[in-house]
Amino acid sequence: MLMVVAPARAGESADRGGPDRSTSRAGAQALVGEVPSGVAPRGVVGNEKAARWVWDDTGRWYPRLLADGVRVERCLDLRLAHRVLRGAAATAGSRLATAPSGPFDVAGVAEPEPDRVESLFDVAAPQSRPDEDALLAEIGAQDEAVADHPRLRLLLVAESAGALAAAEMRHTGLPWDRRVHDEVLAEQLGPRPSGDARPPRMAELAAQIRAELGAPRLNPDSLPDVLRELRRNGLPVTSTSKWELTGLDHPAVAPLLAYKKLSRLHSANGWAWLDRWVPEDRFRPEYVVGGVVTGRWGSSGGGALQLPKQIRRAVRADEGWCLVVADAAQLEPRVLAGLSHDERMAEAGRGRDLYQGMVDAGVVDSRDHAKVGMLGALYGGTTGQSAAVLPRINRAFPLAMAHVEAAARAGERGEVVSTLLGRSSPLPGAQWNQVQADALDDEAGASAQSRARAQTRAWGRFTRNFVVQGTAAEWALCWIAEVRRRLWALGESTVAGRAPEPFARRPHLVYFLHDELVVHAPQELAEVVATQVRDAATAAGRLLFGEFPIDFPVSLASARSYADAKD
Repeated sequence: MLMVVAPARAGESADRGGPDRSTSRAGAQALVGEVPSGVAPRGVVGNEKAARWVWDDTGRWYPRLLADGVRVERCLDLRLAHRVLRGAAATAGSRLATAPSGPFDVAGVAEPEPDRVESLFDVAAPQSRPDEDALLAEIGAQDEAVADHPRLRLLLVAESAGALAAAEMRHTGLPWDRRVHDEVLAEQLGPRPSGDARPPRMAELAAQIRAELGAPRLNPDSLPDVLRELRRNGLPVTSTSKWELTGLDHPAVAPLLAYKKLSRLHSANGWAWLDRWVPEDRFRPEYVVGGVVTGRWGSSGGGALQLPKQIRRAVRADEGWCLVVADAAQLEPRVLAGLSHDERMAEAGRGRDLYQGMVDAGVVDSRDHAKVGMLGALYGGTTGQSAAVLPRINRAFPLAMAHVEAAARAGERGEVVSTLLGRSSPLPGAQWNQVQADALDDEAGASAQSRARAQTRAWGRFTRNFVVQGTAAEWALCWIAEVRRRLWALGESTVAGRAPEPFARRPHLVYFLHDELVVHAPQELAEVVATQVRDAATAAGRLLFGEFPIDFPVSLASARSYADAKD
């Protein structure tokens, strides 16, 4: 069955002619009919017999259903799918990709900076909300676009499943102990100050910095002022980064570094953050599915992707429950082995730590060299220790290295590259093209040519990593979808937690960070949940890479607090 959720038109009767109508418990109008062939592959994620909800935006409709205790097994998020298909090289000539901008497009999408691959797209509000006719037209256009592209179909299913999981994680929230968080802040910063005053420990450090620099009115939060005073004291610094300040011989350095660390804690996760984001012992992050150009998730509030180590012990399971924390080991190198079908690289990671496997195979001398060299291969490192190790990795894993090199060369030519399932990189953009054109001018000087070469190499580093990081994001989406399905299938526990329905007695996902998942589970189900999470990682690997023998091992730990599980 197909259920297309849409707002009712003004003055329109719910029982007018056309498809049968029903009203969800959340009050949304729904069209009910047969699923058009090819909208999404059946049987990949979810129950074959379950209805697939098709709507314009999961974030707009699903929270209303969850608030009524209704869980959706599977859906197709038309807006997320539209964004993928508009940018995919495989569908570039489709009716959907060549159509003028419409209600499923978003405004204000920024080009990625070549040296900051992790830059988030600035996704603005939709231009307009689609009506029923626009919804049905979009379904038809997407059906047509993916008709001959089964991998893209899988990507749309996985992306939509991720949207369901993101909404559910916000609905349940990450269990949090406000009392413990307050204790952490008091230990680090001193008692909570009143108003906008600095916490006591920061105030002490600020006074010490001023005294050591001979600047009684210095504001240690002002970067220009701090740099000016450091230089006045004979320190030729260009920034206040830890890497530049560490090792400098001046009594102001130590308190300045300590102040910066406490300032980050206070501004990012201090008492104001606690009041805003954890009002009832639940942190409810606002994930942005596909918010990064490679398909990784972003966060639009609360810093969900940057929980510092200091506050991990405040993440605490409900009484009688636990947190099952899972980390995928060396995800991106393993994905690269699968992408390139490099059997020797896959063998290095079979049943063990891949970096140690490289050492055991005689590729490099130490695990640290293996890690540094592989990061250089993935991100285009050409200097230092990475450059020294790369020739050995190139000889050992020629297929894997050829894969990322080909992506880099394509980027340097200004071409598009794609992930395994078909998410494509953006074109460089007008500024990039202008710099390249200027370098080809007959009167171009050495500086113009040097600038063009640097820009070319930078974009090549972006596309080199895009194919691997983007495919790793696809694996993670499939992992999430499979974990979500398996957790629900475990049924209800006898121990109720504090999560809202329909998850009060069921293990459920509560946190996701690139290659890490956290499940909140009744203690009695901890072992079986861990097994399901591990098996789901294997299933995700098989779904993407078929019978190619690449392992995706997952480290697992179960504890009452997040800190204990991570240590």
